[in-house]
Amino acid sequence: MEECRRGRVYIVGAGPGDPELITVKGLRLIQQADVIVYDRLVAKELLNRARPGAELIYAGKKPGAHTMTQEEINKLLLEKACEGKTVVRLHGGDPYVFGRGEEECIYLRDHGVECEVVPGLTSAIAGAAYAGIPVTSRGIASSFAVATGREAPNKDRKMVHYGRIMKSVDTLVVVMGVGNLENIVKEMVEEGIDPDLPVAIVEKATTPEQRVVTGKLRDIVEKAREAGVQPPALIIFGRTVELRDRLWRLS
Repeated sequence: MEECRRGRVYIVGAGPGDPELITVKGLRLIQQADVIVYDRLVAKELLNRARPGAELIYAGKKPGAHTMTQEEINKLLLEKACEGKTVVRLHGGDPYVFGRGEEECIYLRDHGVECEVVPGLTSAIAGAAYAGIPVTSRGIASSFAVATGREAPNKDRKMVHYGRIMKSVDTLVVVMGVGNLENIVKEMVEEGIDPDLPVAIVEKATTPEQRVVTGKLRDIVEKAREAGVQPPALIIFGRTVELRDRLWRLS
């Protein structure tokens, strides 16, 4: 354990896709790291900034295909830290927003390894902004919420109720929800949410391949199907979606 304390792990948010949206501190740590363990959605331009000789390890996950389990990632970070190395665990977006960075940091600290989180810009806000959609706007939206579209299967009970959330906030952003869009919309309609509620789907947010599909609650499932929307994408529910017509050219 004494040897482990010589290493240090940084849980770093890489931002939503555009490599220029990483923090100054996050970029500095990438350039200094001995080891970088990175996710699927991390921009390759950021990995190109690693110092010569740095070890790059892919630990990406996508629906139905995980390179490593979370337990394997935790153990890998511990192993590299125990070698006395400076390790950067590079997450897309923010590591504490559905990134499981907190699990990694708790595991490391429980094993005597120093761990520090470096926040990143979450796609829930940045992706919406790049599509010309603010999550709040004076006179239109004074509150917003972020929810996952894919709850962990081992939960004892369902915790995310989209219709109830939408009744409590002005804007709801759902991440990792494209595959569950039909059920999310159905639940909202059954909860009494206005079928004319504006909705936008932002695919591959902040990247050169970004595209946006807009509609209403009543027709967004059909529009998404016609457009062939694929993950990664975020879904934005709320009246601020209507501001896109005036803001998207500035994004």
